[in-house]
Amino acid sequence: MQSETKSHVEQATSPAGQPVSVIRFEGDISSTSKEAVLGTYQALPKATTKLILLDFTKVDYINSSGIALVIQLLIEAKTTGQKVVAFGLSPHFVKVFTMVGITKYAGLFPNQAEAMAAL
Repeated sequence: MQSETKSHVEQATSPAGQPVSVIRFEGDISSTSKEAVLGTYQALPKATTKLILLDFTKVDYINSSGIALVIQLLIEAKTTGQKVVAFGLSPHFVKVFTMVGITKYAGLFPNQAEAMAAL
């Protein structure tokens, strides 16, 4: 049984002193996760949000519909000139995200410190 997707935004500061929005996901990401994934991202103020971290450390499962939502988020971010990096994916999902081309839109890192250093 799938667990409900939860998400919340935290503010952080990059090593260069820039504001960073960290979207933290929890649970499973699937077709029912549109509000948690896209809704949370789309609620960020576009004018001031230039750097975004996606935290997948508390995500247990992502199906193909969930991957499609993440891709949609990344395409929107690229269109608006935002830089996105992700961290906390299991080795399996790093492989899946790489195979489907997500790495063209976002860097994938093992932890928040390495992801922040890439901004």
